[in-house]
Amino acid sequence: MLKKISILLSCAILALSFSGCTSNKNAENQSNESKIKISATFNALKEFAQAVGKEKVEISTIIPDGMEAHDFEPKPQDIKAINDAKIFIYNGLEMDSWAEDAISSANNKDLIAVCASDGADLIETETSANETDEEHHGKYDPHLWLSLKGAQTEALNIKEALVKADPANKDYYEKNFSEFKNQLEELYNEYKEKFESVQNKNFVTGHAAFGYLCRDFGLSQNSVSDIFAEGEPSPKQLANLVNYCKENNVKTIFAEEMASPDVSKTLANEVGAKVETIYTIENNEDDKTYLERMSENLSKIYQSLKE
Repeated sequence: MLKKISILLSCAILALSFSGCTSNKNAENQSNESKIKISATFNALKEFAQAVGKEKVEISTIIPDGMEAHDFEPKPQDIKAINDAKIFIYNGLEMDSWAEDAISSANNKDLIAVCASDGADLIETETSANETDEEHHGKYDPHLWLSLKGAQTEALNIKEALVKADPANKDYYEKNFSEFKNQLEELYNEYKEKFESVQNKNFVTGHAAFGYLCRDFGLSQNSVSDIFAEGEPSPKQLANLVNYCKENNVKTIFAEEMASPDVSKTLANEVGAKVETIYTIENNEDDKTYLERMSENLSKIYQSLKE
């Protein structure tokens, strides 16, 4: 009899346990379903959306880690991700040139599409002497997110989209955006003072992705390859870079995670410089946040200019 009672109690406990698990799972599913689904083209935009939306958003990126954004072409599953989203965020400025066609292809009349660079003060690009107008990618430098000021613009556009999608939580998104903006401004003010204190304002990168960052702080970049990181420099261009490094006492050549470091290493060997990695924040690099990576970038650039 005691054994039978014990078995009955065990069954009752198991039933309650399974009921609790099912309840928790259902609650979790309901919680996920209530979140605003966001699809972003690449990592930096995801970071901005996460900073503003926090636990009220569920974000996926279209361009996979390890893929160069300029070279990406969407697949049917990527269009489906946009179709299933409430908000789709893209950078614009030819960085994700397929995005507008993808929006048209997605069967989602309620989709809120956000061109994150809208309203920014843009830097015009120049057609180089060896490329035609047809080969020229775009009128403007697309790397706005690598500027702390540019990041504010992009986060603001994302915040406004979230308010449109979820007006009941407007104050929540406004508060989160204000906090993120303050963090960006704090980092900007810290390095504005530091960069003003150095005489040398020139640094060299693997490709010309840091024009907006340079404008933020009155710096100047010279690069192994152009804004879209295509091709390698000619012997004449490389010779000019060697002269530039020697004339400007460049002791560090910065290489990006996504770019081949070979030419940067060759240049560094020619001028007796070291090679350091710098983040472009197109991918999820080293599991660090946008602010952590930007802080590291600025610290490395500052240290190189002090040498």
